[in-house]
Amino acid sequence: MKPSKILLHFLLFVITFFTTTVAGVQWLNLDPFDLNNFMRGLPYSISILFILSCHEFGHYFAARYHKVEATLPFFMPFPAIAGFLNFGTLGAVIRTRSPIPSKKAMFDIGVAGPIAGFIATLLVLVYGFVNLPGREFILRIHPDYFSPVKRIPQGGVDLAFGNTAMYDLLKSLLTDPRRHFVPPMTEMYHYPFLCTGWFGLFVTAMNLLPVGQLDGGHISYTMFGDKHKIISRIAFTVIIIIGLIGFLPLLGMTSSFGWTGWLFWGLILFFVVKLDHPPVLNEEPLDSTRTLIGWAALFIFLLSFSPSPFSISI
Repeated sequence: MKPSKILLHFLLFVITFFTTTVAGVQWLNLDPFDLNNFMRGLPYSISILFILSCHEFGHYFAARYHKVEATLPFFMPFPAIAGFLNFGTLGAVIRTRSPIPSKKAMFDIGVAGPIAGFIATLLVLVYGFVNLPGREFILRIHPDYFSPVKRIPQGGVDLAFGNTAMYDLLKSLLTDPRRHFVPPMTEMYHYPFLCTGWFGLFVTAMNLLPVGQLDGGHISYTMFGDKHKIISRIAFTVIIIIGLIGFLPLLGMTSSFGWTGWLFWGLILFFVVKLDHPPVLNEEPLDSTRTLIGWAALFIFLLSFSPSPFSISI
């Protein structure tokens, strides 16, 4: 690889490290322009980049194993923009530069990223739940949190992250509300390892949707062949419906289900990612071991998916 291209990957990583550190500071309700706060954002940035790196290098090393030429990960920084949820990054991607020769290679490359990222996410979440700080942590952010009468700042909003089966399972296994404060979903984003772990589950679920050339699309195509077209359209339709349901509160109707962002993601799938998966040269079916791993990936999707990942009330 040319030094100039390596430099591009490195610069994108450095910029993403900066924007995610700033995001980590902001999730703590601190001023990101105060350099004294910069170190406070490092737990967030390091853990989120760890998860993204594991995911993308899972793809990368699987591609190299099958002698498919692939780029190093392109990390995508995302600066703070008023009115947007700011995770500091739009994720990361790699690009393959040579044809993928077989279904087996396509499956391995597609499944390696989500599994590696999921394992990294579990490590971050377990660490976050096992090392929950005391009540003084939330009191530094919301001094009146445990007060009987809480003051809501003028113009403030209530943000809640959606539950997922995996997050709830780890929380129930690793925490005891009688011994320490376990943050609700309306406050957990202040806790860097819980926030980035939740983000890891969110990204895993988005990528495992069995549509087009998403990771889930690679898995679905290699497992089910032509039936993938039906599966892809069903998944796309469900995502669009959940996205449309997210508009109900804007119409004055009560609903805690759905998220308008899924509609936006559905449009990207339809116009950019596309619904169908291109064929590969060798259509030989997967072996039983890969098929079992594919079903495990589907189970990971179910554990990680939330139909309502974000809800905001004014």
